[in-house]
Amino acid sequence: MSAPGTLAPVLPGRADVEAAARWLAGRIVRTPVLRSPVIDRLAGARVLVKAENLQAGGSYKMRGALLAVGRLARLPECAGVVAQSTGNHAVAVALAARRHGLAAVAVLPVDAAPGKVARARAAGARVVLAGTTLDERLAAARRISAETGYAVVDAYDHPDVIAGQGSASLELIEEAERLGTPLDALVVPVGGGGGAAGACLAAAGRQLDVYGVEPVGCDSLARSLEAGRRVTVTPGPTLADGLRPACVGELPFEILRPAVTGVVRVDDDAIAHAFRLVLLQLKLLAEPSGAAGLAGALRVAAGGGHRTIGVVLTGGNADAELLARLAVPHPDDATSTVERVR
Repeated sequence: MSAPGTLAPVLPGRADVEAAARWLAGRIVRTPVLRSPVIDRLAGARVLVKAENLQAGGSYKMRGALLAVGRLARLPECAGVVAQSTGNHAVAVALAARRHGLAAVAVLPVDAAPGKVARARAAGARVVLAGTTLDERLAAARRISAETGYAVVDAYDHPDVIAGQGSASLELIEEAERLGTPLDALVVPVGGGGGAAGACLAAAGRQLDVYGVEPVGCDSLARSLEAGRRVTVTPGPTLADGLRPACVGELPFEILRPAVTGVVRVDDDAIAHAFRLVLLQLKLLAEPSGAAGLAGALRVAAGGGHRTIGVVLTGGNADAELLARLAVPHPDDATSTVERVR
């Protein structure tokens, strides 16, 4: 990947993820990798969790946003940026824009989590609420871009976003190798597919299975892989508000189609259980979309054949009311300690 200010490639590759990691070094938090004996026992395998909920902005979206906005900020004609998402990407783009002295507009759904709306505003963005669907948000973002001249930083179909988010998976892969416990599976939640696509690029050339995780009823990637083309779904209700796009992104699907090993569908009970494991065993606060990765990893582990499974805990931004409801103890939960492996 070339330095910010030059044109990005249409379809990124592993070298772009590696270059993104180098560029981001010192600009983002190098988040810890954690492990719990209880989670290992439940999985029947080592489970290494990359705590991106501790990233600036509360999610791994900061990686792609900072890379994309950093590139745009080098262009003299760029005065601002527009980003649409269900929350985390827009927050990250607003924070990145503030670092570079650019204006930011965050286009969020009318039913966005109040906490994410507040975070976008606190990051300095002008918040525009637009409908409940991806198409409505995209239309609003394009209209605002046409009116203001601000550049659109797409949440999924942007090579810098894909490469930047892939750097989290690359760090996890390299840390596991340094520890002498190389991953043989990597699990990443799927919204529009940018993070999962970045994970596939980071894993390219290694003997490593990559799995995406989608909530039941919000499974555009799984259906698209089955059909051999992108399939739009009507997202069903789910705790994981960040994993509800109607359709996987075009660039992510082109990367994922030949590279991803499979997609695991998880329901709300599995997500809630994983949330409590993250909270009680890893002592971390995750949003349901982030905890979905661990829920999927437990399903992958149940299939056997994997000794070390990496999970990207993608974010920790959720409203207090939801977190309090999910934190209620359940008979399946246990107590133990957390081991920091890096």
